[in-house]
Amino acid sequence: MSQSETTSTDPSDEKTDMDEGGRSAFVPVDPFELVVFGATGDLARRKLLPSLYHRYCDGQIPEDSRIIGASRTAMDREEFVKLVEESYLEFEDGSQHDPDCFKAFADMLDYVAIDIADDQADWDTLGGKLDATQSLIRIFYLAMPPRLFVDIAEGLQTAGLAHDESRVVLEKPLGNDFASADAINEGVGRVFDENRIYRIDHYLGKETVQNLLVLRFGNILLEPLWNSRAIEHIEITVAETIGVGGRGAYYDSSGALRDMVQNHLLQLLCLTTMEPPASIDADDLRTEKIKVLRALRPVTSSNVKDMTVRAQYVRGRIDGETAADYLSDVDVEESDTETFVAIHTEIQNWRWSGVPIYIRTGKRMAQRRSEIIIQFRPVPHSIFPSDTHIQPNRLVIRLQPDEAVTLWMEIKEPGAGGLRLKTLPLNLSYADSFAARYPDAYERLLLDVVRGNLSLFMRRDEVEAAWRWVDGIIDAWAETEQRLSLYPAGTDGPDAARFMLEQLGDQWSDPGETDDTGETSQ
Repeated sequence: MSQSETTSTDPSDEKTDMDEGGRSAFVPVDPFELVVFGATGDLARRKLLPSLYHRYCDGQIPEDSRIIGASRTAMDREEFVKLVEESYLEFEDGSQHDPDCFKAFADMLDYVAIDIADDQADWDTLGGKLDATQSLIRIFYLAMPPRLFVDIAEGLQTAGLAHDESRVVLEKPLGNDFASADAINEGVGRVFDENRIYRIDHYLGKETVQNLLVLRFGNILLEPLWNSRAIEHIEITVAETIGVGGRGAYYDSSGALRDMVQNHLLQLLCLTTMEPPASIDADDLRTEKIKVLRALRPVTSSNVKDMTVRAQYVRGRIDGETAADYLSDVDVEESDTETFVAIHTEIQNWRWSGVPIYIRTGKRMAQRRSEIIIQFRPVPHSIFPSDTHIQPNRLVIRLQPDEAVTLWMEIKEPGAGGLRLKTLPLNLSYADSFAARYPDAYERLLLDVVRGNLSLFMRRDEVEAAWRWVDGIIDAWAETEQRLSLYPAGTDGPDAARFMLEQLGDQWSDPGETDDTGETSQ
């Protein structure tokens, strides 16, 4: 089997072997060499390099693999190793650090200072650190601004480093509209075949997101109900308490719609609503997702004010502390960039016709949470006394802060004195059910690249279909000059988002409505 062929098409096979004690053990991948462009940047230090360290310590990365950091920063190998360890201790739970394991992990680390605009010398230096026999799986991870993706790909080709079996990982955002995404895809595609391009969205590597596939297609219980006859509406919320942090310059030219909706939220929407694929193979999965994107109700200048809300946070309080306004966070006097967006849409096909879909995301919100909520319809007829209120069933798929799947159901409350109903959850908490640490999103996705498994990565036409839909919203905002609403930091967003749903007879869920405290129906 060639290196470009898929060694595993099943995202769930990462822990299929058993050790001598009968415990689940990780399956090692084949040896590889990975070049991380932007190795001194925030993403590499916070996520990529710690993820590789964890996978090595769990015995999943062979010792003859190599990890090469590449950046403009001038440093030698020893300084890079020190940076990696210091970054790990700064950003990760120190209880996971094993000095002996890190010492062995550090043996596979190397570093090269590279200016991608350099005519040849830096590229030659990088080439000298790669396996001359080309026997290792070769991966280039571009943790860089997307405007540099094509230049790096062309530099690799000119230097003869992008051989026929090498792979490239592209971080989001892939452009800032359809035209720029198309240009990036076209430029990178001249160097790497489509089946060797891995467009990464770390949300797709989260355990709960992947569990959507198993929940829907591994259980016959839900699929007959997964349609407009049983589901009243779907809500997807990704709320953050943090502001823009050190990403001010990027974020002010992007905004919540481009930064979050075009990738994260639309991917969650696709996995939640797509038709059953023929198999779990990459193209089967991605073909069903693109059908959802193409069926989304278009947003135009005639309906944009009814279907969308855009807003920006102002000064407020979070956890008892004062939170600055957006303009102060990005150090500008004025800005029309949205930090919050809410959208009411529909999927125009037989399964979902007439089912409202509500998506929202924002920064400086009251609580950090990412949830998919499936709100089922009420029972068609109640046999209970007229003063008994029956809560409709609700399925809550929580991605963060604590991953869980909760199904809210009605039961009889124990005791004499009449029939009383209580709403209680059937709860699958990952923290409670799986005591051992399981790989995070980047850990899983990085090794899927090594395996050649494209299932959890986006195809070119998928990315471009998402941009076409988002571009429609951006254009409609511009045509109608839709103004920003404002919301205090530490709240659940602007009143305009609440009013949008009230006009439809609905309301957004509150954090307390999806916890496991239970409700009593009188």
